[in-house]
Amino acid sequence: DPLGEKHACYVLIETSGSNEEHDQEKLNAFLEKIIGEEVVSDGVLAQDRTQVASIWKLREAIPEALQKTGAVYKYDLSLPLSHFYQIVEDMRGRLSEKEIVTGHGHVGDGNVHLNVITPKYSEEVQNKIEPFVYEFTAQHKGSISAEHGLGLMKASHINYSKTDHAIDLMKKLKSTIDPNNILNP
Repeated sequence: DPLGEKHACYVLIETSGSNEEHDQEKLNAFLEKIIGEEVVSDGVLAQDRTQVASIWKLREAIPEALQKTGAVYKYDLSLPLSHFYQIVEDMRGRLSEKEIVTGHGHVGDGNVHLNVITPKYSEEVQNKIEPFVYEFTAQHKGSISAEHGLGLMKASHINYSKTDHAIDLMKKLKSTIDPNNILNP
């Protein structure tokens, strides 16, 4: 843990700009505000590129670490910020303590990677997850397909976040771009 103690939520913020002095002033003002308003309780500010790379390495290691823990049910969703983490909390309420539910993603675009880790895959757990995860996403006007695309596993569930008209248009576009059907569905 880069902060020395465990926290319920971690946020990684990376900024860049064309005027380093101005950018640093804006970042410092932002940090003072969120600390002053007790939005955050602790933090780490990278001082150089090595520290930046080290912090990003922690974030990028999450999927691999989850795979080593057990069987992982993965969902790549987009949700409005007001419901971004609610899917994780609601899923925890649906499952037993044997299942670990985590969420990480991109707050800026509402992309949440929902992961349910179990000792082994089971139909019972699958049925507790689906169709709930798709219904939740539809109810909150999100998308069941975000950063990593629709893929084969979710293709039959696209109707939860797209209208029939939109699906038809997507199929026509796909057919035009990929007449030999060699790309991801």
